[in-house]
Parts: sequence; structure tokens; C-alpha cells
Amino acid sequence: MNTLVTGGAGFIGSHVADHLIEMGHDVVVIDDLSGGNVDNIPRSAKFIQGDICDVRLVDKLFAEQKFEVVFHLAAYAAEGLSHFIRRYNYTNNLVGSVTLLNAAINNGVRRFVFTSSIAVYGANQLPMTEDLVPNPEDPYGIAKLAVEQDLRSAFEMFGLEYVIFRPHNVYGERQNIGDSYRNVVGIFMNRLLQGLSLPIFGDGSQTRAFSYIGDVAPIIARGGYEPGARNEVFNVGADQPVSVRELAEEVCRVFGCEGRLEYLPARHEVLHAFSSHDKVRKVFGDTASVPLREGITRMAAWVRQVGARQSSRFEAIEVLRNLPPSWAAYHNPR
Repeated sequence: MNTLVTGGAGFIGSHVADHLIEMGHDVVVIDDLSGGNVDNIPRSAKFIQGDICDVRLVDKLFAEQKFEVVFHLAAYAAEGLSHFIRRYNYTNNLVGSVTLLNAAINNGVRRFVFTSSIAVYGANQLPMTEDLVPNPEDPYGIAKLAVEQDLRSAFEMFGLEYVIFRPHNVYGERQNIGDSYRNVVGIFMNRLLQGLSLPIFGDGSQTRAFSYIGDVAPIIARGGYEPGARNEVFNVGADQPVSVRELAEEVCRVFGCEGRLEYLPARHEVLHAFSSHDKVRKVFGDTASVPLREGITRMAAWVRQVGARQSSRFEAIEVLRNLPPSWAAYHNPR
């Protein structure tokens, strides 16, 4: 089948593209390379460099390629930063998604697979299950939830099948370790390579279930073709939550160094977030589960190979008020 992967030069998207090719599908990747790397794209995939918000480009691509399934992974997934880049967040994560959805409807796409986020739950009952009422606490989660709701509406009006995945705290090879606003595992590893401290917001007691990419990407790829996944929502990722402080200590152990934990003022975020995966197992069967230390060890080997990356500064901050001090130092010359 001819499939589209948006964000296919990025972290999760490139792994999903790999698995789709292994499954025998023809893959087209669209990515603007704002956060991805062309080296991540599978060699046998057709690559289109472009922005999913470019209506003319998207419409032309869909008309020419006649996609049967769309895997939408392009996003700027920085929950904490999204409070301060609201216009950018909604343009890329909501308007861009609607541009794709319009094209999918107009060109007869059979199924639209959307990578949402655990961020849609907000501070909810634990473990978070798919039947909970979403209550996102940041603009990133709000944008993801809006797309989920629009997909349901599109099915009811036009018959476009959808599958929604809500992954969480995914880490592994090809992650952008130079992004200083998101992907805490990558941030920790990048800073250790440079002999820098590991920043922790608050006391580090906040918990997440960190999910290895090899456990997540294959399920998303199968989602485009699994009959039992039709019009369903699935949490996908690791089961066992750990604190951010424990994560930092584990990364240091794998790197064989003590490391220095630097505690910074707490920021506005959900303190505890982890989900149940009973539903995804019922449809997709028993899924892989790489233990945290093993996953970190695999990622660390890749990070040592590629080396440290220069931490990037987000240049389009829209709201400076209440920026965490460590971020404000980048953006406020005073």
C-alpha cells in the first residue's frame, strides 16, 4: 500500500517508516527538517521536504500519490514550552493536522493514524485509561485533543477511519538530543557528554513511564492495517513509572559517571503521569517491553557514536512572562 509518514525524518516517525517498509509498504515521507534529520529517513522511502501547513504542497502530494493510509507524526512536542509558544503550537500541531485531514478526506484516504499524546489526560486518575475524560493542562495537550475530536467528526461525516495512539516519554536512538526543551533522556545524555550538570525541575519526584522506541514504533506501524484498531484510541508505552531523579541516576550509571544533579525551580507540569496498556494488548497482543536500563544502554551506545550536539535555542518565544528561569536566561537579554 502507498503510505504517507509525516515527520518521517524525526525520531518516532523515522522508526515507524522503517517498520512500514519492513512490512512491505511503499512509503512517502514529508518533513520540514525543523527537528528531524535527513539521515534518519529510510533509503527506500520517497522524501518530500516541506511543511504540512503548506496547503498547496499537501493537496498536490495527496492528489499525485493516492495514499491509502496516512501516519501523522509531525509535531512540535514540547509540553512545558507550549505555554510560551501558543501560536506556534496551534499552527503546527492543530492547523497542520487539519490541512492533512482535509487532503485525506478529499483524496479518499482509507485510514488516518494519528500520534496523539498522554498529555491529553492532564492530571487524571492513575493509571490513565482510554475511557477517562481528557483534561489537558497545556496547549500542546489541548491541540492533540482537538485533533482527536476532529478525527471522530471526520469519520462520522465522511467515513474516514482513524486510529489514535497516545504514546508517552519515548526515548531511544535518533532522538534529537540537542533540543534543550524536551526529551529529558536525550538532554541528560547530551549534557553528560559535555561534562555539564543534569537539570531537574523541582525535587525530581515527578514520575513518568519512559518508553523505549522499539516498543512503540512497531505498534503504531501496525495500526494502519489492524482491523481491530479501527476507530479506537490506544495508550502505548512502558508500564513502570520512575521518578525523574531516578532516571537521572540511571543515566549516570549507564554512562559510568557520577554526574551532578542541578535542581531548578519547579515548573507548571503534571506531577505524575503513566498509563494502562491493557487495551493495546487486547488488540495487538503481547507487546515488547525493553527494561529501562537496557533501553538507556542501547540509546547511550548510539549517543556516544554520534557525539554531543549543540543545544538549540527556540527563537520564536511568544510569551516571556513566567518562563522558567533557566529558559528565561536564554531569551531575556536583561
